[in-house]
Amino acid sequence: MNKILELREKRAKAWDATKAFLDTKRGNDGLISAEDEATYNKMETDVIALGKEIDRLEKQAILDAELNAPTANPLTGKPKLPNMEEKTGRASDEYKKAFWNAMRTRAGEGLDTTIRNALQIGTDTEGGYLVPDEFERTLLEALEEENIFRKLAHVITTSTGDRKIPVVASKGTASWVDEEGAIPDSDDSFAQVSIGAYKLGTLIKVSEELLNDSVFNLESYISKEFARRIGNKEEEAFFSGDGTGKPTGILAATGGAQLGVTTAGATAITLDEILDLFYSLKAPYRNKSVFIMNDATVKAIRKLKDGQGQYLWQPSLQAGTPDTILNRPIYTSAYVPAIASAAKTIVFGDLSYYWVADRQGRVFKRLNELYAVTGQVGFVATQRVDGKLILPEAVKVLQQKA
Repeated sequence: MNKILELREKRAKAWDATKAFLDTKRGNDGLISAEDEATYNKMETDVIALGKEIDRLEKQAILDAELNAPTANPLTGKPKLPNMEEKTGRASDEYKKAFWNAMRTRAGEGLDTTIRNALQIGTDTEGGYLVPDEFERTLLEALEEENIFRKLAHVITTSTGDRKIPVVASKGTASWVDEEGAIPDSDDSFAQVSIGAYKLGTLIKVSEELLNDSVFNLESYISKEFARRIGNKEEEAFFSGDGTGKPTGILAATGGAQLGVTTAGATAITLDEILDLFYSLKAPYRNKSVFIMNDATVKAIRKLKDGQGQYLWQPSLQAGTPDTILNRPIYTSAYVPAIASAAKTIVFGDLSYYWVADRQGRVFKRLNELYAVTGQVGFVATQRVDGKLILPEAVKVLQQKA
């Protein structure tokens, strides 16, 4: 952690030096020479590299903490107390043991009757097994690491397909009335947003040699691969999905965020346009608002200053805290378009109004024969999820001129 703090301080100093260099080299026309531009780009690249190294070290620290955590809780009393709640179903140790034995062995070969019976609890209609509750929580935590949207959105768990979410379509108002006069009716009107469950899957291949190796941690490997693949595809859909066979993304033309600002240029963003975007969002939503953009867009706006001569982009000095623009956190995603004609390049708003609906019960299925000739075993992992912005006015986007 000391190394991370040291790098954060180093990055802050490097950024101050970069800003100072830019300020001293600007001419009367506000421009800098080609030679100075090259020097500035090199200094800025160093700042970006330090930021990426900080991100890597923070992720490494999280992973180290997970791996160093005890695999079992020490016994501090009697193994079972009279009023202790007994785990049942997919939460039971019996089911967990049965599930991973079934994943490691061909069709559960060699499993005793008790373990086979335990698996009947979590049998899915598609022929796979519902993952144990504890492992499902592990998958969700891993998904949050891979998908920034899950950290910012409102995530719910459903047990069925569609769920109706009531939202206010129009709001009532108050009125001035005369003494003893009648108060006019002014009711809120409500609409419903339907959120469903789209199927998302991936196929993971593992060699038979690894499966037969008792040292190989199948649970850890599958959870990481599942999170990486599913998390990336989720994040892509939560931004750009069109609602057909996948979630409706926040950048979707229909059902997505409202347009806040259209830039004057197709390939540039000005200070005034970012300020216009900031104030296009109603004040109540700005309290929990965040900026989301591509890394390339961050680089483009890093040189912008406010009216007091302060740079809009401010690096974070505290571990786990994002950088800021106008005192609001910045997050980056490869799935937000870079600056280009007609592209929606900056998202700004309260992402808690984007709802992610997880269908309870992710499913794993072992494929024994499909890759037998190559000495591999396939594992199909599927989940059902949907996402939708339930209040479009809570999030605004900046769009480049066409």
